[in-house]
Amino acid sequence: MVFIHDTQLALEAAVDLVNTAPERSSEGVDALVDLADLDRFLDERPYSGRLQRDAEELEAMRSIRPRLHALWTVGRDGAVPLVNAMLSDGRALPQLVSHAGFEQWHIHATDDQEPLTTRVLVETAMAFVDVIRADEYDRVQVCEADDCASVFIDYSRNKSKRYCDTGNCGNRMNVNAYRRRKAKESA
Repeated sequence: MVFIHDTQLALEAAVDLVNTAPERSSEGVDALVDLADLDRFLDERPYSGRLQRDAEELEAMRSIRPRLHALWTVGRDGAVPLVNAMLSDGRALPQLVSHAGFEQWHIHATDDQEPLTTRVLVETAMAFVDVIRADEYDRVQVCEADDCASVFIDYSRNKSKRYCDTGNCGNRMNVNAYRRRKAKESA
């Protein structure tokens, strides 16, 4: 495992949230438009603490997607001010905690009663602190498929992953490359 468990969970949740935006989605549609979508996201990527699961929280979650996506548009040094701003805005105060669902101690940096979006931003920022400090920012990737802009974290041992897992991009691009080679051979 490249990152500790809670860091990986926060990174995966950030990836999933960013990829709900229509410009990042492999289908080109917004995957966070109603409360059912929010419920599905929170069921798949549970957050401890207060959850409203209402229209206001839905809109707030939609509104932080560009801020999270910005972490995929910069390099390691460019991410530092973004991460620091998220921590500062969330009034982060890291503390070790243990609760149901986690077998090990981990870090919470905001109170469970803070709004969900504050907790998401701060948890993502804390995860990116680990990425930056471990000098692993080259794992923060955007899909290289011609028709996809989804983001992902490359957990491969040799950092060779090029495509996201959201829309069979790797298979589709390999088939396209195969067809191009075959067409070139027959020409």
